[in-house]
Amino acid sequence: MVVLFATTAGFTASGILANFYRLVARKPESAAGRTAYLAILIVACPSVLLENAAESLKKKSCSKFAFWLAASISAYWSFAIGLLVLDLYLAL
Repeated sequence: MVVLFATTAGFTASGILANFYRLVARKPESAAGRTAYLAILIVACPSVLLENAAESLKKKSCSKFAFWLAASISAYWSFAIGLLVLDLYLAL
């Protein structure tokens, strides 16, 4: 149950951060902007990865194996982020 909760918490945090970044940020032009983009992408990547994989599968530009590989990487990454979120919550 904890694994499922951590995975969903991580994917939710990833989706919230990815969509918030899309709303407020422009294309990074400076070195500091690119650094901030990469830092945000570390947390937002599971959502972005799964979205891109689903779009590629829909366009038939990738195989089902590649989609499920991306989905499993996204799930594992979400689990790691979820553990971090739960650890931060317990620390507070």
